[in-house]
Amino acid sequence: MQVYLVPGFFGFSRLGGFSYFHRVSDTLRRALGERGIDAEIIEVDTMATSSIRRRALALCNLVEEHNGLEHDQLHFVGHSTGGLDIRLALTPGVVLDPGPIEDHIAERTRSAITLSTPHFGTPLANFFASLQGRNLLYVLTMLATSRPGRMGLSASARLLTKLARFDDRFGMRDTLLDSLADRLLADVGRDEGHAVFEFLSEVSADQGAMVQLTPEAIDLFNAAVPDRGGVDYTSYVCAAPPPSRPKLTRDVYSMVSRAAFSLSWTVASKEHRHYPYPSPAYELESQIRKALPFSLDPGTNDGIVPTLSQVWAKLGGVYVGDHLDVVGQFPHYENGERYAGWLDSGAAFDDRRFTELWESVAANIADAAG
Repeated sequence: MQVYLVPGFFGFSRLGGFSYFHRVSDTLRRALGERGIDAEIIEVDTMATSSIRRRALALCNLVEEHNGLEHDQLHFVGHSTGGLDIRLALTPGVVLDPGPIEDHIAERTRSAITLSTPHFGTPLANFFASLQGRNLLYVLTMLATSRPGRMGLSASARLLTKLARFDDRFGMRDTLLDSLADRLLADVGRDEGHAVFEFLSEVSADQGAMVQLTPEAIDLFNAAVPDRGGVDYTSYVCAAPPPSRPKLTRDVYSMVSRAAFSLSWTVASKEHRHYPYPSPAYELESQIRKALPFSLDPGTNDGIVPTLSQVWAKLGGVYVGDHLDVVGQFPHYENGERYAGWLDSGAAFDDRRFTELWESVAANIADAAG
């Protein structure tokens, strides 16, 4: 048996010292082992911002490269846009590439599990498709593809690394900046072959998924992408509490992260008036509402994707957490050292919830495996 972990938009397998699915493989492998299942778990290195079709094709090719067609069972777990990649790859009659590879993969697939996936789009995609969003991506393009841009980013990385060391004197240890410095920024030079520049170059070259994740585009996607018979589809949804006013604290980085989360949460809370979230989500509304310590409405989201947009097929579970918490990117301690999360959402996601979530995913895989 093989289990593929598919990252979302802006996703990667590893970038510098960062793993997208942090601690997920070990946790999932252990949980499956407790159920008598010896699975090969593969973290997919996807195309960060390419179209869903190109990402789905890359996923199929990766399955072939990992000899997936020699296994009698395949299981896919997709986070965010990764869930849409999986759905498209398994669509009956889909033609991503000349040849029968899609059908061969689908014949062996037993489960398709999605986490925080925008099954009905996200308002954030509309922002990135706007003039402001395109300008932001233009800046990324200049940083990656021009020598002055790389020089500027390299100098900034060195400055931030020094700042991460200097602020330790004032008690600001184990912050997000420290984590970035240790795992990514310390060795950023001007060489265009560095992982950071390669990643940014890929983003600048292809942003096809940007418009495809808007509610308008996903409306067409869902009309053309039915579920595959014989595959167990399960969705996990999460929601973060509405942001409160940032509190003054000595940890400046936490304040910046909190402000960024507040902005993204606010944008993601704006439901499209012509493309509201569908009735299946509302049929499960009471089940979702019981799991949340705050109100559930069309504006409820995880900082990136509206909660009601994450519902597809069977509901696997509901968790209080932000978009990146569920893949292990939350503040916690490892081997006596603090791992800083990316978003300061106030969701208080912790090891207990993380383990509970991935044990539930393992249980769903085991049930689908029979």
